[in-house]
Amino acid sequence: MSAILEVNVILLRTLLVGCSLLWLSVPLQGSPALSVEGLLPQAAVLVVNGQRKLVRVGQSFGGVTVIAASGESVTIEVDGQQQVLGLSQRIDSNFVAPTRDAVSIVRDGALQYRTSALINDRSTTVLVDTGANIMALSTGHAADLGIDYRSGEASKVQTASGLANAYRVTLRSVAVGSIRVENVEAAVIEGDYPSTVLLGMTYLRHVTLEENNGILSLSRMR
Repeated sequence: MSAILEVNVILLRTLLVGCSLLWLSVPLQGSPALSVEGLLPQAAVLVVNGQRKLVRVGQSFGGVTVIAASGESVTIEVDGQQQVLGLSQRIDSNFVAPTRDAVSIVRDGALQYRTSALINDRSTTVLVDTGANIMALSTGHAADLGIDYRSGEASKVQTASGLANAYRVTLRSVAVGSIRVENVEAAVIEGDYPSTVLLGMTYLRHVTLEENNGILSLSRMR
């Protein structure tokens, strides 16, 4: 083979490889419209073409297969191609920012809705409680979250054990998934009550709540 022919063959192979890589990067036409509304270990709450479903690892729904899932992200496969998505991310022909932030919480075995939240940018577990007119946390929670509750307004609150001393404070921010609310009023209660931070109405009044088949959706327009 001549030197010129060898060079031409190498160039042809290079061009073919380049074309293959370019083809793989082109979004698939006709892919399902997909958004991620909830993340948990080994499962994700997906909305595919307008239909919401809890899809576990290894299961498929509407042409979307869940390959892996954690509380941080979900790996999905569509038409043989895999993508990693975070909470509230969306895919149609390509990734776009949603106009509405949404988070889905799956009901647990105690028939309660628990999820993780960031309070003043520190992570903790919260219990959704529409019956609490204010967010509530114990002094132990406040210490873990670095909240100087003693500088708040002293008051008393009614608990299951009776009246308890409390401090009214303003949390700098509370975020559940992508839904972040600034300056949220809360009560820090002396002692061990509540055992889990109560996500009360001082946060929930800023979102739209919808419950369907054991899934609670929180959403808010941007």
